[in-house]
Amino acid sequence: MKRKHAKTLEAIYARPVSGNIQWRDIEALFVELGATITEREGSRIAVVLFGQVQVYHRPHPAPDTDKGAVASVRKWLESNGVKP
Repeated sequence: MKRKHAKTLEAIYARPVSGNIQWRDIEALFVELGATITEREGSRIAVVLFGQVQVYHRPHPAPDTDKGAVASVRKWLESNGVKP
């Protein structure tokens, strides 16, 4: 895993939950882990990884991911054995 993706993963697992992780970095991490990302309605995307589909909302107009979405991503990664 590239250092940039490792830093994103560390930020996702940081306590307290970070509110300044850019969504494009999280998407790049998903792709690095082997995910397929498809566009959905509006600003939604479907992430297919670990044989599961998760739907997320791309933040806009700001590029930063809100704390609730970061916590959701962390919970999903954690439940599938991804650790920093």
